[in-house]
Amino acid sequence: MKWNEIKVETASEAVEAVANILMEAGASGVAIEDSLDAEYFQSDAFGELLDKENFTNLAEGEAIVQAYFPETTFLPEILPFIKEQISKLPEYGLAIGKNSVTTSEVSDQDWATAWKKYYHPVRVTRYLTIVPQWEEYDAVSPEEKIITLDPGMAFGTGTHPTTNLTLQALEMTLRGGETLLDVGTGSGVLSIASKFLGAKDVHAFDLDEVAVRSAQENMDLNPIAKDVHVSANDLLNGVEIKADVIVANILADIIIKMIPDATRLLKNEGTLIVSGIIEGKKEEVLAVLRTYGFHVAQILQQKDWFAIILKKEEV
Repeated sequence: MKWNEIKVETASEAVEAVANILMEAGASGVAIEDSLDAEYFQSDAFGELLDKENFTNLAEGEAIVQAYFPETTFLPEILPFIKEQISKLPEYGLAIGKNSVTTSEVSDQDWATAWKKYYHPVRVTRYLTIVPQWEEYDAVSPEEKIITLDPGMAFGTGTHPTTNLTLQALEMTLRGGETLLDVGTGSGVLSIASKFLGAKDVHAFDLDEVAVRSAQENMDLNPIAKDVHVSANDLLNGVEIKADVIVANILADIIIKMIPDATRLLKNEGTLIVSGIIEGKKEEVLAVLRTYGFHVAQILQQKDWFAIILKKEEV
């Protein structure tokens, strides 16, 4: 079988958004090559866990997203949609770099292995390590928690700065027994991590049905997450679950739309964790959060990306 490959040369800050657009267009899988990943893991305190040779052709801040479509897909129908959606990303504060979109044909074998070479076991926080499903890995310490993940059909593997920052924020926040809402779950990695960190009742939501299926498959790979509730939903619209913690790793403008519902559902003195915020959008997001009675507990930063831990004031 042959596959059509669509290759998007973009900026590091847009990789997850571009991957989402490609999946919405019907991609069967995506592979991400990001210069930020190379820079981050070269200096990783836990050791060199990533094959740096994969990134030698990328300048700082550059990234490539490759998506694979069945050969029966008529590309002239979907390319205009893909290009139009990517061109709108600057409206959300995301740079799109070269914004070059090219197509090619690849064999079934090439597609099956193309994206796997970019994923290796990664120690993302003090206690959390993400391991691709196809690799063997043994914990190096008793407190290390291993998240098994198949990143081939979704995004949010822990290697992108926004996901990494959110995982750090969860590790700093969770103490055990919490009810947690994961908004825009993607691969489900944040929900799985939350269970490892002691959350009791976790609900994961995503608007994209592909992400919902991928998240559920990843829950099934991690027995500790077998009771995570995964469902399709538009942010927190219609949700009535009161939460101790709400976490959202999504675009800044989407976070702003979610804040009223987050305020409604978060218990007094509950914690809101938001990530996916580029530097140019940080103050705008904070201004809206303050109007809804949130105060900043901590701000985490990696390169131009921010995650913010906020507390809801008691009313």
